[in-house]
Amino acid sequence: MTGKTLVLGQTLTFQADPFHAPVEAAARHDPAGAVLIENGRIAAVGPAQALRADHPEAAVTDMGQALLTAGFVDAHAHYPQTAIIASWGKRLIDWLNTYTFPEELRFADPAYAAEIAARYFDLTLANGTTTVCSYCTIHPASVDAFFAEAQSRGLRAVAGKTCMDRNAPEGLRDTAQSAYDDSKALLEAWHGRDRLSYAITPRFSPTSTPDQLAAMGALWAEFPDCPMQTHLSEQTDEIVWVSELFPDARDYLDTYEAHGLVGPGALFGHSIHLTDRERARLKEADAALVHCPTSNAFIGSGLFDMHGLGLDGHRIGLATDTGGGSSFSMLRTMAAAYEIGQLNGAALHPAQLLWLATAGSARALRLDDRIGSLATGMEADIVALNLASTPAIAQRAARAEDIWQALFPTIMMGDDRAVAQVWVAGRALH
Repeated sequence: MTGKTLVLGQTLTFQADPFHAPVEAAARHDPAGAVLIENGRIAAVGPAQALRADHPEAAVTDMGQALLTAGFVDAHAHYPQTAIIASWGKRLIDWLNTYTFPEELRFADPAYAAEIAARYFDLTLANGTTTVCSYCTIHPASVDAFFAEAQSRGLRAVAGKTCMDRNAPEGLRDTAQSAYDDSKALLEAWHGRDRLSYAITPRFSPTSTPDQLAAMGALWAEFPDCPMQTHLSEQTDEIVWVSELFPDARDYLDTYEAHGLVGPGALFGHSIHLTDRERARLKEADAALVHCPTSNAFIGSGLFDMHGLGLDGHRIGLATDTGGGSSFSMLRTMAAAYEIGQLNGAALHPAQLLWLATAGSARALRLDDRIGSLATGMEADIVALNLASTPAIAQRAARAEDIWQALFPTIMMGDDRAVAQVWVAGRALH
């Protein structure tokens, strides 16, 4: 995008992590702010009056009282599960066998993969999500479809071919060698192209043999600037299964560690039932943990220790985990994170929830130098939130005494109706 656009509204920016700094020091709210966009990036953030005076040539988009913030970043999702979201009544292993695997078999058809990829991005953008990190299926065409659709919309996106060579049905199994070969070819085709990043993606230890995990570790060692994503300690029966499949492993994390899959750039989805050793090793390795609260509640996985892990200084992202997660909305995901925090005896502040959905997830993906913040030089992925999008929200927000009281009802009760506008790389899309 060329030229200058000045977007007016309330602005909310973060100068620090609100888990480690007082909210008043971490966040800055301007009730009459503006964001200057130029060439797809944020050129300035500040008071509207001053920026209008300094840039009279800029085209003006006035969002009124809408809150301007960084676009939402979903750090763990399964776009192939779009059509089976909100399927009833299963825990993890039964969920995979009953819903996920039959649906993923359909992605052998490139046309079907393209159809779902387009639908998925329609849904995420409508909810203000501007960056997604997704699992695909074992089919290379599923990766091509996801990246092609993201590229056509100018999105920053992360994804990878899911690798499975056991405990999956015929048609969804690859081999250690084919997983390596396909992943490397896809990586070389897509990684670093436009705004796209390839993630090396073994689904989880139960569906990969040691040989396949070792192959993924070897590939990651060749391309260490790529992220690596997988699942860890989602449910207690899953952990028991892992211990049976890997009797010599010290714990679940060790099944990855033994094969070179623990280190900077690793993304471990869920990470609920961690041992003390796993927590210490993950922190030492500077790996990222991704909290998936709607999924954890929907399939009965457990309560992620956001408070304890956050205080320990772990990289933590927030994610929908669709379709095990029951919503495409990061607002609903923030609400679920708040509810799980309450069940764990630690209420998350609205600033912490918004930070997790933007800068925190960007940091987990190691993209926080490019996205996740309203700051000069960042890519202009922005969302404008209507803080009075429904009568119920409006009547509660009308009593607000500060921005956090005004924002919190939208976090707890908001949906796509709260998303007034979305900009991707400076271009208005929604």
